[in-house]
Amino acid sequence: MSILAPISQILYREIYNRENQHLFLNSGGNVNIVKSYGFCFVDKRRGDWKKKIKRELRIHASWPDLSRPAAVEMQPIESSEQLDQILDSAKELSQPIIIDWMAAWCRKCIYLKPKLEKLAAEFDTKVKFYYVDVNKVPQTLVKRGNISKMPTIQLWKDGEMKAEVIGGHKAWLVIEEVREMIKNFV
Repeated sequence: MSILAPISQILYREIYNRENQHLFLNSGGNVNIVKSYGFCFVDKRRGDWKKKIKRELRIHASWPDLSRPAAVEMQPIESSEQLDQILDSAKELSQPIIIDWMAAWCRKCIYLKPKLEKLAAEFDTKVKFYYVDVNKVPQTLVKRGNISKMPTIQLWKDGEMKAEVIGGHKAWLVIEEVREMIKNFV
């Protein structure tokens, strides 16, 4: 994206106001900052433009962090024995795990799974994410999780279920609830 301007100006991308509001600065008609469009024009002839930018805004680079994955595939749990092994290894590492109880026929479960995999990338080193397809596992495993509705996302720590979110509402709300649940136990 290139923009031509009649005066010497600097183009900044990804400008955010600390209060997360739209910000329009105008000092003599030369400084216009618009958060919603993600760019900024600054007149370099004025001496106080650096102070005003630093005081009012936080500037981020728009380069993605390629050192971290965008999504981490959740591992399946297919038996009670496998769940016991996962819980034992998590207990040794003193690391919580997230289990997504889902079904292949559940539309909300299918829609939520990729969003949980993106969330798994955020907490890649702190929390492991697993899923259980309730139609492919023995019912004793489903009863062990005390599952009545789907999708149900549970946080297990020290071999016990500590918290759960039943995802019957909007996916972004479920993800935010799961994020808060993880932050409370990590």
